[in-house]
Amino acid sequence: MPTHEVMIEMGFSSAHALRGYQGKCENTHGHNYRVEIYVRGKQLNNIGLLIDFKDLKAATKRVVDYLDHKNINELPPFDTELNPSAEEMAGYFYREVSRDIDNERVKVYKVRVWETDTCVASYTID
Repeated sequence: MPTHEVMIEMGFSSAHALRGYQGKCENTHGHNYRVEIYVRGKQLNNIGLLIDFKDLKAATKRVVDYLDHKNINELPPFDTELNPSAEEMAGYFYREVSRDIDNERVKVYKVRVWETDTCVASYTID
């Protein structure tokens, strides 16, 4: 059976420092992040949508608003539990957006967090 996929992208700016890193990134510095949220499912709703883009954007915006223009190291769970790497942030976005989006038809399955135009980390569920 074919699978449908929908993706949205959103940007935000934040600072972070990588604890335990030896090099420049151990110091507080900022990025203009881009996050991509991918959802998939096999069945469209009664009007032919997998998900309304506005619903996926709203779920993502809730997380972006929490991180935007802040020092991520000061925000739970990145203050003590997680190091604010792009990899950990991708997993965080996955868990947070999934709380609002996942249902019997639609599942978040991939998140990509871009730190720069050439550096990206992904979190994917099979």
